[in-house]
Amino acid sequence: MTDAQDRKIASRRQFLKGGAAVAAGGAVLAAPQVSHAQTTTLKMQGSWGASSVFSEMAQQYAERVGKMSGGRLTIDYLPAGAVVKAFQVQDACADGVLDAAHTVTAYWYGKDKAASLFGTGPVFGANASQILAWIHYGGGKELYQELVQQKLGLNLVGFFTMPMPTQPLGWFKQHVKSADDMQGLKYRTVGLATDIMQGMGLKVTQLPGGEIVPALERGVIEAFEFNNPTADSQFGAQDVSKHYHMGSYHQAAEFFEIIFNKDIFDDLSDEEKAILEYSAEAANTASYGMAMDRYSADLQKLINEDGVNVYRTDESIMKAQLASWDTVLEGLMADEFFKKVVDSQKAWAERVAFYDLMNQADYKLAYDHYFPGKLGF
Repeated sequence: MTDAQDRKIASRRQFLKGGAAVAAGGAVLAAPQVSHAQTTTLKMQGSWGASSVFSEMAQQYAERVGKMSGGRLTIDYLPAGAVVKAFQVQDACADGVLDAAHTVTAYWYGKDKAASLFGTGPVFGANASQILAWIHYGGGKELYQELVQQKLGLNLVGFFTMPMPTQPLGWFKQHVKSADDMQGLKYRTVGLATDIMQGMGLKVTQLPGGEIVPALERGVIEAFEFNNPTADSQFGAQDVSKHYHMGSYHQAAEFFEIIFNKDIFDDLSDEEKAILEYSAEAANTASYGMAMDRYSADLQKLINEDGVNVYRTDESIMKAQLASWDTVLEGLMADEFFKKVVDSQKAWAERVAFYDLMNQADYKLAYDHYFPGKLGF
C-alpha cells in the first residue's frame, strides 16, 4: 500500500469518525423522533356505551395520549361490552384481560366502600374541582394508591380526570317536593349514594346506564338518576319521565377514573408513564369544556323540545340527604382506612371551601340581574 493510499484511508477514517460524532450529537437532539420507531398500543375499555358522551370524553384522553407521544403510544378505546360488562372493567384490567379502563370508582365500591370516597363521597362544602385538587395536592392520590394496591391488593395504577358537574337528583313520575314524596320508591343509583338514598327510605338498585330504561319498563325501578342532561337524554330518560330534578348531595363531586394494569404500566418508559398521567390532567379542560357546552344545550332541548319539567330540588330534600350522610358515615367510620380518607377530605374542605365560598362572586345574583325570573328559585 502506497503512502498516498495510507493518507487516503486515514482521511476517510477521520471523516467517518467525525460523521459519527455529528450523528451522535444529532441523535441527542432528535431522540424523540428516533423513539417513534417503536409503537405501543394499549387496549382500553370504558364503562360507557359507544354513543355515550362519556365515550367521547374517553376518546379525548386517548387523543391527547397519541398526540403528546407523537403517535408512539396509542390507546385503542373500546365501549362497554366490547370485552367485558361495564361493572367488570376493573377486574379485567387487574387480571390483564384489558390493558386499561375508563370508569368511575362507584362501580367497584362493593369491594370496599372507601372506593366511593374517590368520586361519590360526602359533601363538606367542597365541589368536584376542589376534591380533585385534594387528590392532587391534599394526599388523595396516596390514599387511593393505598386502597387499591395495599388494602385490596389489586394490580392497578390509576389517575383521575374531569370534575363532573353536580349530578341531578334524577327523574321521577311526578314532581317530588319533599323527602316524604320519595318514600318507598324503587330508585336507581350507584356507590355510597345507595346507602344515602336507602337511609331516606328509598329502595335502591345499582345498574349501569344502559340498563336503566329497560329496568324502568319492567318495573324494576320507578325513579332514577344517572349523571347529566346529555347522558340522560342519550338513553331516552325523557321518553319515560317528564319530571327532572336538578341539585343533589348524593353525587356532587365525581370524576372519571383511568386505570392501567400495573405490570404493563411499569414496563413503559418514564416518558410514556408521564404522558399517560399528564394526559389525564389535559383531558380535564377538554372534557369539562365539552360538558358545559353539551349539558347546557341538551337541558334546553329537554325543556323546549321534549316537554320535560325541570325543577330545582327542594332544599328540604337536600337537608334530608345531609342527615342521611351523617348516619351513613357514623356507621362506616369504624373502618380505620375509611375514617382516614374522610378526615383528610373534611380537613381539606374546611380550608379550601372556606376560601372559595368567602371569596366567590354571587353568580346567582348576577344571573338574576341579567335574566330576571328565569331561574324560578
